[in-house]
Amino acid sequence: MGAQWKAKGKAQAADARGKLFGRLAKDIMVAARSGADPATNSRLRLVVEQARKVSMPKDTLERAIKKGAGLTGESVNFEHVIYEGFAPHRVPLMVECLTDNVNRTAPEMRVLFRKGQLGTSGSVSWDFDHVGMIEAEPAQAGADPELAAIEAGAQDFEPGEEEGQTLFLTDAADLDLVSRALPAQGFTVLSAKLGYKAKNPVDPASLSAEALAEVEAFLAAIDAHDDVQNVFVGLAG
Repeated sequence: MGAQWKAKGKAQAADARGKLFGRLAKDIMVAARSGADPATNSRLRLVVEQARKVSMPKDTLERAIKKGAGLTGESVNFEHVIYEGFAPHRVPLMVECLTDNVNRTAPEMRVLFRKGQLGTSGSVSWDFDHVGMIEAEPAQAGADPELAAIEAGAQDFEPGEEEGQTLFLTDAADLDLVSRALPAQGFTVLSAKLGYKAKNPVDPASLSAEALAEVEAFLAAIDAHDDVQNVFVGLAG
């Protein structure tokens, strides 16, 4: 959770799948501004691979690429905005949004942060590292994540969100390079993105069950907003 917060539970997971497709479509459209060919656009290639891994419908994927590249005559005007602040009980977080109307998103974020605290630019980001995050799973039995991290050029690794998966952490500039190198080390890349990792995450054990539930409810409300792409939380474990 110190890397990226994700909804838990079957109902949330089913709902999250629809949200995931919507968010990936936005990422694809933004990446495709730099070219519609994944072979020459590394950012687009990474997002397209992630979309295919989660079985995004082919026509949805192709439509997003064409729209983002301006091949449909429609304009795509998403702006990347980061909101930083605290969830209840001083748990730090970074909220990454893609919006076509900042004047709508900003006040809605202020409302959502009422149970926490919305900070100014830089008030929380100093306590996060901007890193590449690669979720991967072993392609063959016995694949060693430590050896793979060293050989592929990752800076660190830790257990992933799902059992058996590994989260490889890289310098932001090395995301694509490491993603390309991991398959040769016996790992299948599931997703690769830039994100934020807390330097000093809060230990959940320091919070009561009631306090932790308040944090979870706050994060779920933030994550449900249509303009939110990713929520990075300073909560360990």
